[in-house]
Amino acid sequence: MKLTTTLLCAGLAAGAYAGDFASWAKTPPMGWNSWDCYGAAVNEAQFRANVDFQSKHLAAAGYEYAVCDIRWTVQNEGLLGYNQENPLYTLDAFGRYLPAPNRFPSARDGKGFKPLADYVHSKGLKFGIHIMRGVPKEAVAKKLPVKGADGVTCDMITDGKVECVWLRDNCTVLAERPGAQEYYDSIFELYASWGVDFVKCDDLSAPVYREEEVAMIRRAIDKCGREIVFSTSPGETPLEAAADLQTKANMWRVVNDVWDSWGHIEHLVPIMCEWLEAGVREGTWPDCDMIPLGKLGVTGHWWSLDSASGRKTRLTKDEQRTLMNFFAICRSPLFIGADLPQLAGDKDTLALLTDSKILAAQRDGRSPRPVICTKDECAIVSANSKGGRFLAIFNLSGKERDVTALGYTRRLAPHASVLMEIEE
Repeated sequence: MKLTTTLLCAGLAAGAYAGDFASWAKTPPMGWNSWDCYGAAVNEAQFRANVDFQSKHLAAAGYEYAVCDIRWTVQNEGLLGYNQENPLYTLDAFGRYLPAPNRFPSARDGKGFKPLADYVHSKGLKFGIHIMRGVPKEAVAKKLPVKGADGVTCDMITDGKVECVWLRDNCTVLAERPGAQEYYDSIFELYASWGVDFVKCDDLSAPVYREEEVAMIRRAIDKCGREIVFSTSPGETPLEAAADLQTKANMWRVVNDVWDSWGHIEHLVPIMCEWLEAGVREGTWPDCDMIPLGKLGVTGHWWSLDSASGRKTRLTKDEQRTLMNFFAICRSPLFIGADLPQLAGDKDTLALLTDSKILAAQRDGRSPRPVICTKDECAIVSANSKGGRFLAIFNLSGKERDVTALGYTRRLAPHASVLMEIEE
């Protein structure tokens, strides 16, 4: 059965880039992100330990970004989730978040993330952070001044609405208000001074696509004087937004969080196939989400069901390889979610993450397209290679079955897959 998706984006393939930001991510970005293993609770010692492992064991394979995820500004001890009551934020005089000094000691005395970024750079890696769109509600309540906008305070650039239902930290910035662009300019000026190379900004895509705030962020990055790769998260990003995103962002999530459950992979596959059918341009990448392999939830988050010290991924060996094969053939960014130091005792996961065939497809594949995509049955995705093509065949069903693609037949176990490079 051929893919039946008919939703195409007018101008998707023909849209022009804004500036040269696409050249900052010529291949899909790769790295590690603290969310899957630490949630909102990562501290500096944990982050540095992961950077040390990444530099030694993963950088050579292309995993170059180390990203500190959500709520690095909150000082509360024992932070297990991300929406606890009465968070203690850390702000500067202009209503901009700073790293919590008790969790990130090197940030004290106004140093911010610069010492940590310098450490990451010294290891041959690049440093990234997670932010939420908008202006801190505490800065709004205190009417703190907006840097670069004389006479404008943070309460004047918003209507005070806290619209992100799952994280109640920020208020929407209204683009038409005087000082709105200046606020975004000021935070990216700060990030550039720290040496930030990657920013993942949340709550931009769902339940509605925030086109005006995406545009303000793009302008702020372009002004800041530093090449900062821009990722929007999470999804599901509407396909209709693709043409706009290709002029503003380096990567964007196509679904909500992907965890270590087959149902999440099953949900992802047909949606990502729609994005592939619409077309992928180098430098602007549809993103399947982080890689939920290895040890997850090590600080005892609500998603860690096995023990207070976390759990090993619940995906089977076949499902783990299927996830990696699918991410790679689709040329999705690859961000590992595991607690990296524990990979020292998990040779199978480390080998899968650094598999040369998988990484070659992600790095060198061109124009990935679905050949077949049938929910709960099978998927076949093809991409051009230098000498022919990459071909990935997926058995999405719960039964062993033969799957045929382009003259190649493979008998696959349930949820298993095969990735090939074919010379032509």
